[in-house]
Amino acid sequence: MHLRKTIGLIVTCGLIISCKKEQNTSKTASPDNCVDQKSINDGNIVEGEYIVVYKPTSLDARTISTDRISKASQDVLQRNNISSTAIEKSFQGEPGGFVAHLSTEEVSKLKKDPDIDAIEPDRIVALSTCFTVAEPSLLTWNIKRTGYGDGTGKTAWVIDTGIDFAHPDLTVDQTRSKSFLNGVTSADDENGHGTHVAGIIGAKNNEFGVLGVASGATLVSLRVLDKNGSGLLSSIIQALGYVNTNGHAGDVVNLSLGEDSISTILDQQVQNTAARGIYIAIAAGNDSEPARNFSPGRANGTNIFTVSAIDSLDNFASFSDFGNDVVDYAAPGVHILSTYLNGKYAYMSGTSMAAPHMAGLLLLKGRNITVDGKAKNDPDATPDPIAHF
Repeated sequence: MHLRKTIGLIVTCGLIISCKKEQNTSKTASPDNCVDQKSINDGNIVEGEYIVVYKPTSLDARTISTDRISKASQDVLQRNNISSTAIEKSFQGEPGGFVAHLSTEEVSKLKKDPDIDAIEPDRIVALSTCFTVAEPSLLTWNIKRTGYGDGTGKTAWVIDTGIDFAHPDLTVDQTRSKSFLNGVTSADDENGHGTHVAGIIGAKNNEFGVLGVASGATLVSLRVLDKNGSGLLSSIIQALGYVNTNGHAGDVVNLSLGEDSISTILDQQVQNTAARGIYIAIAAGNDSEPARNFSPGRANGTNIFTVSAIDSLDNFASFSDFGNDVVDYAAPGVHILSTYLNGKYAYMSGTSMAAPHMAGLLLLKGRNITVDGKAKNDPDATPDPIAHF
């Protein structure tokens, strides 16, 4: 349903910030069958492609250059009688490592190497994005429900399909933005999912469009999915390594994506990045299953927050993954209006939309998140607390 375009009335929101984006919106349930889902190819193994990571004691992969990691990787292959041409890319972070084309026999050799911690097959990560283009609605129900503040000067790293660099309602740092797609150099969004996520986190506090939870925050686009919402597990791991090396304590990473299985390397990369004081907001997943069955939603640790979804009446979203063993908070994720490609705005639903509400709160408050009620009808019978400013 398209909303009638209105002119925002400038008012003062004394308890939080002086807010320009204000509009009366009714808080009604909005059934929405248009939910972000995993593509049919999600989780498929890429034949012969492997992610190899070092033991933490083998080298300081966070501080040395990618050239030195590449040289170390060549040395590892050489002593195992494997051609160095097998290496396709090296990456920093904790742990650092490389992606290589290997035979089953070569994988077996590397698993015995004293410097190698883990090896996993690379997999496809793919979203099936569903959206409805709409007129902007200024201060939307979900931002009212979560709360909001001034995110100016704070940084969110959005690991996704990219961010629309030219969107007038977003502050994108193109210098630090980076693509991890093979053969693609631009981190500009061609899908829309990442731009929608970015707007929930930090859409500007101006007189048009929508308002983000941490309005005006600096958004860094780390593109790991292509225009069809498809990418590789290894690209997500590389992007986290990039944040590990270039991010700072107090920054936030948003991961509105995930594997259709468990990846111990991905979970470890999340935990190691969070250990640097960088907050990480993760979508629980849209499978209506326990979140512990999927990476990275299953990752636990200090500064890691997995988020389930609720609707405008605080009902637990029927599609949302669940489980208090890994899910930390619930946040709005049904029929969410946010920024979209080409300066437009669109509705999307999914835990992909819930996670960036948490990311915005983490930018504003760190771990000092308050709770305003609990999700109704949570299927695990222990209602998730609803994150709030």
